[in-house]
Amino acid sequence: MATSRLFRTTSAAVAAAALLISGCSSGSSPSGTEASPERTGPGPGRAAPSASPALGPLPTATPANLRPYYDQKLTWRDCGVAGFQCATLKVPLDYAEPSADTDLELAVARKKATGPGTRIGSLMVNPGGPGGSAIDYLQQYAPQPAQVRARYDMVAVDPRGVARSEPVRCLSNKRMDKYTQTDQTPDDSAEVDKLTTAYRDFAKGCESRSGKVLPHVSTIESARDMDVLREVLGDKKLSYMGASYGTFLGATYAGLFPSRSGRLVLDGAMNPELDSRTINLNQTAGFNTAFTAFAADCIKRKDCPLGTKSTDDAGKRLSAFFQQLDARPLPTGEARRLTESLATTGVIAAMYDEQAWPILREYLAQAKDGNGRGLLTLSDTYYERDPDGSYANQMFANPAVNCLDLPPAFTSPDEVRAALPSFRKASPVFGDNFAWAALNCAYWPVKATGKAHRIEAEGAAPIVVVGTTRDPATPYEWAKALAAQFSGATLLTYDGDGHTAYGRGSDCIDTAINTYLLEGTTPPKNKRCT
Repeated sequence: MATSRLFRTTSAAVAAAALLISGCSSGSSPSGTEASPERTGPGPGRAAPSASPALGPLPTATPANLRPYYDQKLTWRDCGVAGFQCATLKVPLDYAEPSADTDLELAVARKKATGPGTRIGSLMVNPGGPGGSAIDYLQQYAPQPAQVRARYDMVAVDPRGVARSEPVRCLSNKRMDKYTQTDQTPDDSAEVDKLTTAYRDFAKGCESRSGKVLPHVSTIESARDMDVLREVLGDKKLSYMGASYGTFLGATYAGLFPSRSGRLVLDGAMNPELDSRTINLNQTAGFNTAFTAFAADCIKRKDCPLGTKSTDDAGKRLSAFFQQLDARPLPTGEARRLTESLATTGVIAAMYDEQAWPILREYLAQAKDGNGRGLLTLSDTYYERDPDGSYANQMFANPAVNCLDLPPAFTSPDEVRAALPSFRKASPVFGDNFAWAALNCAYWPVKATGKAHRIEAEGAAPIVVVGTTRDPATPYEWAKALAAQFSGATLLTYDGDGHTAYGRGSDCIDTAINTYLLEGTTPPKNKRCT
């Protein structure tokens, strides 16, 4: 069972597939920062522009009580991965009341510029999530692209609460197994009670195991951590590549520190103006678009496990398959059986990258023959469950950030029931699942500190916002909306399938972004790539 909306980049096939179904991060307010006066100018994709205040910048002068953090020196050591160095960055748990007694230690990694050419500076990267390890991402993908790596020190910091940086923990591996199998499309009041109990137990586990850090893992605080790292690295301005949720993190940085923002690429952009419910509804429609594209490709093939009649018929067949699993889970060759919730998660995982479509067809065919192993594998990949049964921290960090950044999409089962028609309209296949999953933050032990807002980043250097037309997790309208909010930004469009665009096979996209990072030249206005 998915627990909260999770965004991040994908690699070939599903190796890095991710979405956790429910309230995705979109905004929070920094302690001691006043929002700038509201403006109501039009912008594509905006739900209610007149209701969205703008995120105000922090003072340009660093407060004296934060100076020790900005003045610290990093001690670099060999990471044990060829060519990478690691260090530990100290940041305050609470920026409003910094104290050495409660400091957090964040893991940092870098791969120094290799040349040829003059070193430009550091390029910080974040793959999204929230909850994705930036260090893992850096170490896996830093060898590419070579021309960027030659001129920049490639740098990553695992955000607070994530991976190596004071990780949030919630459930044991066995309890997490049980949690992921909870029925997320309840048919009656008893099943609703089981689902809400699962959400409550998850939240209690996070509070008992990670109570210290839980109130301080907001996107605002992580953006402030990035500014500390920027100065410690010796960069006057931040150069940054963020994907998916990483776009919201980068946009937040630009809103807080516009004068320190350099070359920022935001790929698979989020729209910080939207509230949790709108975000979830938009994504429901986004995954329906992605499934329709998959189904259109599938039905052209004689061996399509969803038939060859039409995309609507394929959707009905998939829904019927899920209903069958609700009553009779499939064997998988191990103690866990393929439940409806696990199968749904497996299918959703494959929507992130069209290169995963052949794998999904194969595993759906296996399931049709009574073998649920393949779809369980997809679900495990999505949840970052290792073969030994252990889970990565991502599934815990994700709701911790999301539920702090925005008030919950729903506060009761009755609110979910009232919204089901709109979610079903957005996606007949996934609507119920997405709607009920959006209830999880209602039981979170820490009250949200953020709210929806615009990010204008007045005074920032030109920013490149990238959107994919059939992106399931971050719909294209979000990229259009974010680009419209910034006082200076260029929208770069990828006409294609899958989540994010850079490094996924489009020479047009890659060339435009590499040119911007290396030369500072933004793409032409309204540039579209395939």
